[in-house]
Amino acid sequence: MSILGTRVVRTEDPVFLTRGATYTDDLTDERLTGALHLTFVRSPLAHATITSIDTSAALESPGVVAVVTAADLGLAPALLFPGANRAMTRPFLAADTVRFVGEPVAAVLTEEAYQGEDAAELVDVEYEPLDVVVDPLEAASDTTLLFPDAGTNTAAAYGYDEEADPHFFDGCEVVVTRDLVNQRLAAAPLESRAASAFWEGDRLTMYISNQNAQGGRDQIAGWLGLDAENVRVILPDVGGGFGAKIGSDPEFAIVGKLSKTYGRPVRWNESRSENMTGMVQGRAQRQTITIGGTREGRVTHYRLDVVQDLGAYPRLGTFLPVFTRMMAPGTYDIDNVDSRAKAVVTNTTSIAAYRGAGRPEATAAIERAMDLFAAEIGMDPAEVRKRNVVDPTKFPFTTKGGAEYDSGEYARAIERALEHSGYDKLRAEQKARRERGDARQLGIGVSSYVEITGGGAYVEHASVEVHPDGTVTVLTGTSPHGQGHATAWAMLASEHLGIPIDKITVRHGDTDIVPKGDGTMGSRSLQTGGIAVDQASEKLVEIAKQRAADLLEASVDDLEVDKDHGAITVRGVPDARSIPLAELAASEKLQVDHTWDSQKPTFPFGAHVCVVEVDTESGKVTVERIVAVDDAGPILNPLLCEGQRHGGIAQGIAQALLEEVIYDEEGQPLTATFADYGIPSAAELPSFDLVEMTTPTYINSLGYKGIGEAGTIGSTPATQSAVIDALSHLGVTHIDMPLTPLRVWEAINAASKGDA
Repeated sequence: MSILGTRVVRTEDPVFLTRGATYTDDLTDERLTGALHLTFVRSPLAHATITSIDTSAALESPGVVAVVTAADLGLAPALLFPGANRAMTRPFLAADTVRFVGEPVAAVLTEEAYQGEDAAELVDVEYEPLDVVVDPLEAASDTTLLFPDAGTNTAAAYGYDEEADPHFFDGCEVVVTRDLVNQRLAAAPLESRAASAFWEGDRLTMYISNQNAQGGRDQIAGWLGLDAENVRVILPDVGGGFGAKIGSDPEFAIVGKLSKTYGRPVRWNESRSENMTGMVQGRAQRQTITIGGTREGRVTHYRLDVVQDLGAYPRLGTFLPVFTRMMAPGTYDIDNVDSRAKAVVTNTTSIAAYRGAGRPEATAAIERAMDLFAAEIGMDPAEVRKRNVVDPTKFPFTTKGGAEYDSGEYARAIERALEHSGYDKLRAEQKARRERGDARQLGIGVSSYVEITGGGAYVEHASVEVHPDGTVTVLTGTSPHGQGHATAWAMLASEHLGIPIDKITVRHGDTDIVPKGDGTMGSRSLQTGGIAVDQASEKLVEIAKQRAADLLEASVDDLEVDKDHGAITVRGVPDARSIPLAELAASEKLQVDHTWDSQKPTFPFGAHVCVVEVDTESGKVTVERIVAVDDAGPILNPLLCEGQRHGGIAQGIAQALLEEVIYDEEGQPLTATFADYGIPSAAELPSFDLVEMTTPTYINSLGYKGIGEAGTIGSTPATQSAVIDALSHLGVTHIDMPLTPLRVWEAINAASKGDA
């Protein structure tokens, strides 16, 4: 019986549930003995000129070995995203100007970790405040410049080669437009950023908390002016990433540089407040949607304009609008689609990827547009969606956004979600509550989504080796931070080798052991890393069969793997002799290295229905149900898949209702602790109704697509729509996320005064 598709319990969990994880700050490597501890002095102002730095008092503080400024460090400023305006480099330590609260200004090295915070407070930095800009729309006007030498706050622009056609919507019977906010979010991973470094001669070894050891190695090497082979990066257990740990942080380079300078290992682990102000954040788009079509419900025109907030220094957020524009049409077959985007710097923390990275922003926009269009023509929002989705006979389908969707049955996903939610009964209950004038009103939100997974990172590497003792080692270029690769990749190898998964060890995240790899992000792992493991295992079996053919005196074509014993045997001959793979490995190394290049991404899709109750007297929203159809092709391990869906749905609901990074007009963060930043617990979430649907892709041999971000993409617009739907009879047409009780209450009151 095949192990694929079965609910195999995670092999990672016993250690996590007993001993606990070993994160970067937990390491006891003897080569880190005597390490110095790094503490950063961070700017308390969002935009200012540094007039002086006095380190004398800090140097006299107990345990202080050194206080380092930009002049001492000797690292040139770096452009953190290659496609950004080249004048917008970030200094590793601010030398002349600070551009966001939390920017590192000096580095303090102490003998003990606890001594660093006290010493850092003694570093006297004099600042001359400058004008602050935190609103990306204001930043786009270039009134206040963060980089005067650049002459603009625009780091990148997309789709501005031609002027927008003023007649684009001519001929549409209905046109609706709306400004939207897709708010800034904090990744808030379980483990904050951390790094440890030591040198052996001219070779640097670094432990970091990251999603890609190989990419991290290459960035650190580039910043320090080293060849990549002279840098070894190791990832211990990584406590969550959600996109914010893609690539290295400038702080990592400082850790490595100071270790070399002072001839001792150096360790750094940030506090939660530092993490909430210094770690890259996500989303942060201002969008303008305009949608046009017929009164019979056919959408013919759609325009999306985006202003992407990049924070103070352009990072991966510079690229997010590319995905947003590409996925702008969503699941819909719209004849005319127009989009443009501008990415601008502001006096805030830098923006990078956050679960979905540009695709949730596109879905939120088009789904809000579909709701507004449906409301304008008086048609049920689910019906409008079904009338406009791409017909399944058209796949592969190239959209007006330029993406080639591989496979999909979008209308069927909507229908399944509606059926499992009891949509008609919900509408009847909603009508009854409205007629009674109940204080607690019912809202139903529907979303249809498609996302791109594995986009831009198509290649992955794997090695599979059978050892003479019957165990197996799998090496992979993917780097898990909660996804369950040790279980999943062992399942794929076991399927071919017939060796139990408890004898299969999966290794990753060490650039000396796995020098090539693209890490884990963009829901790419299974369709790239997993397929690489699958194909390597298949190749290994073919090699084993060729070696066994002479010993068994049989044709290679007549041999197969005895899946119960991990051996090569003759097909159809029950009593024939068999040769264990371990025996073949004892006589000659039995290993396969393999590289898989999918050349294309895949496009998972689905539909969500969210049911909420809204207390119209207080504005409090309660999510009663989420019905989620998430189609990522065949499922390798339902247990792992459901875990990914649960986590994604929780984060999507959280964006819709709770989470928002907020800065005041002076650029001061108002959400720098978990007391101020709203993260949901189990108490705020319902049980999720997960509906199965399987539409394979042709991109890889097993038909797999990515599942890591699907729940986030579908649940956010469904939840937002549900709340607005609950209040639509009161005159509420839109509420920007997050739909907090105060914001909902204000919308109800504004509508009651005729000012919706």
